[in-house]
Amino acid sequence: MNVPKDLKFTKDHEWVKVDGNIATIGITDYAQGELGEIVFVDVQTEGEELGKEESLGAIEAVKTVADVFMPVSGKVIEFNKELEGAPQLVNQDPYGKGWIVKVEMSDPSEVDGLLDAEAYAALI
Repeated sequence: MNVPKDLKFTKDHEWVKVDGNIATIGITDYAQGELGEIVFVDVQTEGEELGKEESLGAIEAVKTVADVFMPVSGKVIEFNKELEGAPQLVNQDPYGKGWIVKVEMSDPSEVDGLLDAEAYAALI
């Protein structure tokens, strides 16, 4: 199970990479493995302000649909357009090419409340 040490995590299996005031968000290696083959990533919230723990979209796999939640509050400024034609990138490279959205954080201190790699690894 891949749990990169430079990321933060949620109990709902999202990951966050912070670069200044921008948070890149995706689902973890564990989550994509549990979902199985991902066939569609639905994000209709680009340009919207969302609160922490609000749904930013959904991931559809062969056997289920799962919501993706905001680990931090902020404005969704970019959706990974590559996922429209290749949703399997979430399975193949969840921490790289399979990222889902970029968010301009409204309260960067919320990142401090997320799990570090060690705490997330203990959770799963």
